[in-house]
Amino acid sequence: MTPPRLPSLRQDCEARRDWLVDTIGALARIESPSGDATCLDRCGDAITRLLQEAGAEVERLPREGAGAHLRATLGAGPRQVLLLGHFDTVWPVGTLAQMPVAISDGRLHGPGTFDMKAGLAIAMLAATLVRSSLRDLRLRFLFTTDEEVGSHTSRDLIEAEARASVAVLVFEPALPGGVLKTARKGVGVWHLDVHGVSSHAGIAPEAGASAITELARQVLALHALQAPHLGTTINAGLVDGGSRSNVVAEHAHAEVDVRVSAMAEQARIEQAFAALAPHDPRVRLAWRGGFERPPLERGPHVQRLFTMAREAGAAMGLDVREGATGGASDGNLTAALGVPTLDGLGAVGDGAHARHEHVDIASLPDRVALAAALLLAIDATAP
Repeated sequence: MTPPRLPSLRQDCEARRDWLVDTIGALARIESPSGDATCLDRCGDAITRLLQEAGAEVERLPREGAGAHLRATLGAGPRQVLLLGHFDTVWPVGTLAQMPVAISDGRLHGPGTFDMKAGLAIAMLAATLVRSSLRDLRLRFLFTTDEEVGSHTSRDLIEAEARASVAVLVFEPALPGGVLKTARKGVGVWHLDVHGVSSHAGIAPEAGASAITELARQVLALHALQAPHLGTTINAGLVDGGSRSNVVAEHAHAEVDVRVSAMAEQARIEQAFAALAPHDPRVRLAWRGGFERPPLERGPHVQRLFTMAREAGAAMGLDVREGATGGASDGNLTAALGVPTLDGLGAVGDGAHARHEHVDIASLPDRVALAAALLLAIDATAP
């Protein structure tokens, strides 16, 4: 059965295209790099005003070094849907001078437009359009300030709100062509410190135990753990060590990125890393770090929510498709709890973390329509 208002929803959204462009541009002009609490709070103030204009009650949740996260509520129904996003960006203050917000060839360019201030505008407008039609949903917005650096100060909030929700809609950018994300890799960052024994490389090389040689062996062992056919990749992307060429290295270090598509692979890698031992007994290995976000697996809870989105989109003439990505988001955290989660509901565009970052303007209204239709579909579904 087609939820009410769907036939006209796309037209309602198209009529608000200018609002979307203006809002995204205004937010992008407020630089908000991760870790800069002053800038983040300035952007948060602008988002707070937008949420309040939509009729939401807004709470500021300060966190040291991260700026205040924003939690807002629209409606008072017994069932909660979480609309999740972030407004920290990877761009340092001053980027606007080299990457000004501008419209060109149907694209809105600027730092943070695609990832993911457009997603925030889409979420807010979608909620505004359907709030009067919702029967038993309350909409909870959680817009955070540290997603780009691991969500260390917001994870507890994200998980608590997810547990209280019947569904989580994540307004991260879409895959190319507007494809939604039903699978994401889990991400871990590990640091390996190798402590060897120094000695003179010419006079007494046998007295030394090279940390660099040991590190090289460990890196090869780590890469042997990869299983690309299962989606598991390991990359020692940063290595350093030693002091001088004529000194057997006493210390070496590696920073290792690990990506997994399944929880079973995460467990295997964790066990394997814990079991690694030095080849030279005179050398000591010290590990720290681990998985920051578990994988977002395409389980039944994710599939059901995507099916609802696909059917709601089809009722409006939209072809809604799904895909997977190697990057992680806060949706990884909520899906791992077993809460139905759908990611990639944000903008269509390109250039996340890149100089050509932009949003496709023509697609914005349909992104709002899809999110709004999904909210109506969830509301119409019996608990």
